[in-house]
Amino acid sequence: SYMHNLSSSSFLTLEAKAAFIFVLILFLVLGLLIVRCFRILLDPYRSMPSSTWTDYMEKDTFDYRIA
Repeated sequence: SYMHNLSSSSFLTLEAKAAFIFVLILFLVLGLLIVRCFRILLDPYRSMPSSTWTDYMEKDTFDYRIA
């Protein structure tokens, strides 16, 4: 009985640890996303990779030229 209680309590703490780690990782990812979004909002030209930005601009001007 004593051993059974001990194992169940340790399992509970293990479950709690796993849940805590999961939540921690979730908040870390959320924080990174928020920081990234704010950076893009505040400084869109520098935050974007230059290649995709120039590609987008070239495509945009190209579309205008066709129209």
